[in-house]
Amino acid sequence: MINVTELRPGNYFTDEGNLFRVIDILLNKTAMRKMVAKVKVKNLRTGAIIELARNSGYMVEDIHIDKKIMQYLYDGGETLVFMDGKTYEQQELPKANYQDIIPFLAPNSEVTMVLYESEVLDVQLPAKVILTIVDCEPGVRGDTVSNGGSKDATLETGLKIRVPLFINQGEKVSVDTATGKYDGRA
Repeated sequence: MINVTELRPGNYFTDEGNLFRVIDILLNKTAMRKMVAKVKVKNLRTGAIIELARNSGYMVEDIHIDKKIMQYLYDGGETLVFMDGKTYEQQELPKANYQDIIPFLAPNSEVTMVLYESEVLDVQLPAKVILTIVDCEPGVRGDTVSNGGSKDATLETGLKIRVPLFINQGEKVSVDTATGKYDGRA
């Protein structure tokens, strides 16, 4: 058990039967009251982001989260199929729960699965992924005024991004998974 005032961003805990990850915490102390902790959390089962207000001394149960590197294999229609590179065990996850990461998943790419008692709570992407451009218009020399020196490109996963004019079809580029934007040549 841990006092709610000792939580820090990135900590995992359970409270009232729900699993949470701390996003942010604000401790507020006034002269005549106990300290109040306002904790912005993400419910790991529902994905909802909420704010909890708890008095100092309120105890929550900190939990141990396991992280496992998995390899994305393929889109199985209703599911996404991943494989553990050490044991070759396959894990199928419902595609509907992970719509935000699908544009960054290329076959054989690695992700980190967050597990609690063998239940998959989250799939974390690396900060940057390497993807191949499958379609982009040719860059026209001198056309930097009209579109700022960039052009549209479609990646192997279907993600559409803006790339510099010198990037061509078939090249590999680095994409920032937090912003979904071009980050450089690979």
